[in-house]
Amino acid sequence: MKTRAALVRQSPGKYEVSDIELEDPRQDELLVRVVAAGLCHSDDHIATGDMPKPPYPMIGGHEGAGVVEAVGPNTDGWEVGDHVVFTFLPACGRCRWCGSGMQNLCDLGANIIVGTRFRDAASFRTSLPDGSPVGQMAGLGTFAERTVVDVNSVVKVDKDLPLESAAMLACGVSTGWGSAVNAAEVRPGDTVVIMGVGGVGMNAVQGATHAGASNVIVAEPVAWKREKAVEFGATHAFADIAEAIECAQSFTNGQGADSAIVCVGVVEAAHVGAAYGAIRKAGTLVITGLGNIMDVGLPIPIGDLTLSQKRIQGSLFGGCSPTVDIPRQVEMYRNGKLKLDELISHRYTLDEVAQGYEDMHAGRLLRGVITFG
Repeated sequence: MKTRAALVRQSPGKYEVSDIELEDPRQDELLVRVVAAGLCHSDDHIATGDMPKPPYPMIGGHEGAGVVEAVGPNTDGWEVGDHVVFTFLPACGRCRWCGSGMQNLCDLGANIIVGTRFRDAASFRTSLPDGSPVGQMAGLGTFAERTVVDVNSVVKVDKDLPLESAAMLACGVSTGWGSAVNAAEVRPGDTVVIMGVGGVGMNAVQGATHAGASNVIVAEPVAWKREKAVEFGATHAFADIAEAIECAQSFTNGQGADSAIVCVGVVEAAHVGAAYGAIRKAGTLVITGLGNIMDVGLPIPIGDLTLSQKRIQGSLFGGCSPTVDIPRQVEMYRNGKLKLDELISHRYTLDEVAQGYEDMHAGRLLRGVITFG
């Protein structure tokens, strides 16, 4: 089957649209017509080179939702017409991590950057017209009209759920919400500082609010995002992290926030060092955003880390388990307790992906979404 997709041919590079060949789904695979795909910063990282260089070309996109058009042979539990939300972290349900309730760390995730099948790093499902293999970001490649994916990479949802909004659950919402609820373990009455409120950080605001934090303090340089953060539940919003820290200390007798969550689009060591200074003794610093993942070293005073008994916590997909948390968040959305529609700042066609990322870099978006006719 032929389809169109936005891909990156090299790093650094820009997204361009190309015709590709798409194989039929094999056992335990689905052919999905993509309805909506979110423009996440992680897909930009494979274009800028912040990620380790995967095989190129690579179809971008790991956040999205769609409709099943074909089911691979001997694949039980699925049928044509099912509506699905993609999950960029597959969940096999059998490994140690899935069995421990940590599906976000499933062993199948080892090959998500390679762009191949999870169990065979040499097996591709997409290619250029000349036969050259093309990778799929996270084994998905949602910047495409159609894609073939592993059944472990989708969660079935009700057919009346608007798929443009549901697409947000595939990454940004779950990652941000879980960073507050799961990783930071926000409790009622807490004071929380959130650094950066884009497509992930805004959902950390929602998570902290949902968990009952009394003070949700945002540090964000873009003025309209600060205003939006208040609409999403933030109690205070500042342009600079130093102001956010001062605010947190004013509520805690000078001690600092119970937790700080770093959701900056391109995280640098200085961001982590500044956020570390926001938390109290025995506080938690959560690092959710990505930068150049080969960077090493953080400006953290080791003595203070030990003597103040602070905790630095990484957060992958917000510590969420896709098959559990995505349905849970669907219900929160239905009950008016989770904003999804309001996250969508602009809709783009497939041919406008590069423009979408220009808008993201310019600070114009919470979440841009590719919609397919």
